[in-house]
Amino acid sequence: MIDDDKIVERKLLLERTFSVADLFEIGRELNIPYFNRFISCWETDVDETALEIALNVSDTQLREIYKKYAPRGWVLFRGKYYTFENGVLRLTGSWDKIRTNISEVKKKYGKKCVAVLKGMVEAGGNYGLKEIRQTLKQGINPYPILEKLEQLKIIVTSYKGDEYQEWKILDEILPLIQQELGIPSLKPVSVVTPSVAAEKEDYVAEERRKVEAMDQELTSYLNNLIKHRLSSTIRFGKTFSVNALADYLQKLFGNLLYFDSFLSIIQQYGIANAEIVNPQGKTGMRTGWSLALFGEPGTGKSFSTRDMILGKADGKIRPHGIPGRNRYCGGITPARFIRIGQAYTGRTFNFVVPEFNDWFRASGMVDVLKVAMERGEIKYELHREVVGPYRFDSFLSVNYNTRVLGRGYEVTISDPNFNAIEDRMICRLHRLTKKRFVEIAQSQMRLALGEIDVEGGAQGVRDHVTLVYAIETGHPLVKEQFPYKPVMITSETYDMIKKAREAILGHIRRESLRFSARLENHAIRFACAASLLNYFHSDLDYIPVSEDALKQAVKLYVEEASVRSREEFRPEDVLEELFS
Repeated sequence: MIDDDKIVERKLLLERTFSVADLFEIGRELNIPYFNRFISCWETDVDETALEIALNVSDTQLREIYKKYAPRGWVLFRGKYYTFENGVLRLTGSWDKIRTNISEVKKKYGKKCVAVLKGMVEAGGNYGLKEIRQTLKQGINPYPILEKLEQLKIIVTSYKGDEYQEWKILDEILPLIQQELGIPSLKPVSVVTPSVAAEKEDYVAEERRKVEAMDQELTSYLNNLIKHRLSSTIRFGKTFSVNALADYLQKLFGNLLYFDSFLSIIQQYGIANAEIVNPQGKTGMRTGWSLALFGEPGTGKSFSTRDMILGKADGKIRPHGIPGRNRYCGGITPARFIRIGQAYTGRTFNFVVPEFNDWFRASGMVDVLKVAMERGEIKYELHREVVGPYRFDSFLSVNYNTRVLGRGYEVTISDPNFNAIEDRMICRLHRLTKKRFVEIAQSQMRLALGEIDVEGGAQGVRDHVTLVYAIETGHPLVKEQFPYKPVMITSETYDMIKKAREAILGHIRRESLRFSARLENHAIRFACAASLLNYFHSDLDYIPVSEDALKQAVKLYVEEASVRSREEFRPEDVLEELFS
């Protein structure tokens, strides 16, 4: 029986040395059943085509294939089991020779060689000027090391321009490099059976089916609400407010922990993406925004975003979020997220990402996620396909870990441009202080003992946010019963934000700032989203920005400005100055 590793390597070899047309002809000649399903090679996928042949040929047959067909003579392949060089296939591997060559380079360049190879592995095997600057310490000149590694065929040039060059570790060599450096191997590539490989996985089609199911979930919930709880939900809405929500959550979780769940629930109102207008007309702004909770592990980030919104049956936490409008992304790779995003074009959902850090281990993710945060047009080139262009109209609710310092924090995401992502979200830092630790421990104990009752309150909040969302998005079940209302801001809103700005700047001694004007935009969007809680408070054809919502927005603005300024000022001092 052949090891999966050998089949995977054989597949890589076939993919690199033959075109899909050649592979199609080879498969037909070998009479592999998979190929009888297609009329033309253009109906097949090179990845699956190569896998089917790899699964169905012996080494003896492989040797004959390379004699009969014309492989790409310029290709280099140096695997554990196969070697292809100068147009000739050898049924022996190259790893022993590569180990010797690596030892030779390490002997000459020492730790500098290790740093270069490690940098290449961390960059996904590709290495250019950007990755060199990010991963290498000053004083290390990588170019003679790269030249020697290429001379010994440990790496190859993947691109070379007039003034720019990129290098690559061949895929089949990458596991060996990881072994030599003591880096944990990537997850092994699994070999699927022919019956599974025969069915081409279409992530977008699969996701569209999920979108339909989520639409049905929302419609079913809303229909049940209208039939059985509409009057009670309207009564609830006539007295529900920002302060009422804050009080409800404070009673459950305490004065420190409540605010993160408060942010998550306000974001649920915001994803209705209602218009924000002024007395003269439209502003071009809407209520939706993306949320990030970041900080040290174990500080309750996942609880506030995932559990409070989606619910957690074994933890006795009922969902507070809109049914069918929160797409949980646990375990989804960034490449898959980019693919499935196409299924949401023209739709507004919320993507809940529990480990945002992991998405930045793939090279080049910052730019595309920045576009996603801006709800712009996404186009991304993956290894074997181009995704898009398509417009991403949804929002994200993410968690990621940081190293929290004495003052401020340091992200564990290596890409130096990550601050561009943070700048496009409302951010909330989690610092594991003694007080926070005690509140988390007490909340866990009270949940376990059944002393925290989330059951009754969760139903009222969820019904209210769902009904307001349905009204503001024109859902057919409520469109004729309730009018759409935009949120109206006035000069008083901007006056309060201006006062907050002046107070913040007055407490920062530096001339340059570590945050952008987007913080004010976020504060206004938050205030408008929070004001949607007041939909049923009056018969006006608009929703005024409430004073309480504006106060919470200013608090958020001041605290976020403090964190981004590495806590150069105490937010308590600024807030006391504003509201005393």
